[in-house]
Amino acid sequence: MTELKTQVLSQARAAKQAAAKLRTIGTEQKNAILRAMASGIAEQRAAIIAANAVDLEAGEKAGLTSALLDRLQLTDARITDIIASIEKTATLPDPVGRLLSSTKHANGMTIEKISVPIGVIAMIYESRPNVTSDAAVLCLKAGNAVILRGGREAAHSNRALRDAMLSRAGAAGLPENALTLIENADRAAVGHLVQAVGLVDLVIPRGGESLIRAITEQARVPVIKHYKGVCHVYVDQYADLAMALPIVENAKCQRPGVCNALETLLVHRQRAAEFLPRLGELLKDVELRGDQATQALLPRAKPATEDDWHAEYLDKILAIRVVDSVDQAIEHIETYGSSHSDAIVSDDHATQAQFAQRVDSAAVYINASTRFTDGGEFGMGAEIGISTDRLHARGPMGLDELTTYKYLLRGSGQIR
Repeated sequence: MTELKTQVLSQARAAKQAAAKLRTIGTEQKNAILRAMASGIAEQRAAIIAANAVDLEAGEKAGLTSALLDRLQLTDARITDIIASIEKTATLPDPVGRLLSSTKHANGMTIEKISVPIGVIAMIYESRPNVTSDAAVLCLKAGNAVILRGGREAAHSNRALRDAMLSRAGAAGLPENALTLIENADRAAVGHLVQAVGLVDLVIPRGGESLIRAITEQARVPVIKHYKGVCHVYVDQYADLAMALPIVENAKCQRPGVCNALETLLVHRQRAAEFLPRLGELLKDVELRGDQATQALLPRAKPATEDDWHAEYLDKILAIRVVDSVDQAIEHIETYGSSHSDAIVSDDHATQAQFAQRVDSAAVYINASTRFTDGGEFGMGAEIGISTDRLHARGPMGLDELTTYKYLLRGSGQIR
């Protein structure tokens, strides 16, 4: 066994022991731990921003894209948001110990289904240092120990956030090793972590598609993930165009470097001539790529290739296709979509219902921007990730998705 593997498994084993202690901690103490973590971040705000500046400078020199640099940056306002998110999570109901169902056996025995922590969760991510706090807070509130492994581009930021949270959390009752950070930048550390069967119970990767696929291929521990967010907005023949314009602009431009941003716009042929020129004026700083019908109405649009329909740009680039019907729009989404977030703009209830029923995405929107697919916007507090899987968790993952369940059977001497 290599020295690195020994180190990783030792951390995982310590986290497993901490998880057993976390199961005995009540709601009030967990909330006190979270508030202490928020206080630690507030007290060390300047140190966190200074550490983040080191990462940003290195990222610029390394040629990181503007989207990645945006994800990496921790401004004063973003740290304030992190603190607020932690404090909000402390006010949310405890997901552990909920009675999910109760039935009575014919022999009089009671069968209860109760929510419990998953155990040890490994969070593997890149670029976004706010994931360090989001993952820690959500996992701990749900009674789970958490092992964090961030990308090297955010190493100083992640370490500063970890140190700030732990500076206060121990005194509030956080078990030792319940929150740990793997600082070794060797990629082999990730492989050892995701194969730690019996020590790690769940892996959640957040980052680019290549990172998530690499983890999924290596893992022997269960993985919850989404590969990418190829999100669509379909402007129907019955759309209110005054509503459609700001929805499309918001979905594409409000923050283009995130997974719930619009990547492909579908427009019904009957509304294209009226809608697309107006949209072109609105999105002057967005590169447009379209089919022939789109190019005829928007001369500045570049020809769209087959790759464009699959693309997650994470940038100010938008693919546009003119379709003949809601059926064709749905077929396009089924063919090229990623089951993340897709929207229809339409005032026709039958068309809305058809779209909602047939589009099998984690989040389906009617007359709203896809940018709302987010744990905070869904009332979950912080978000640990978004899943496009179909087992256990789907869509934004908050506290409830970080629990599993067990059965508690109460009898009075029954035997079978």
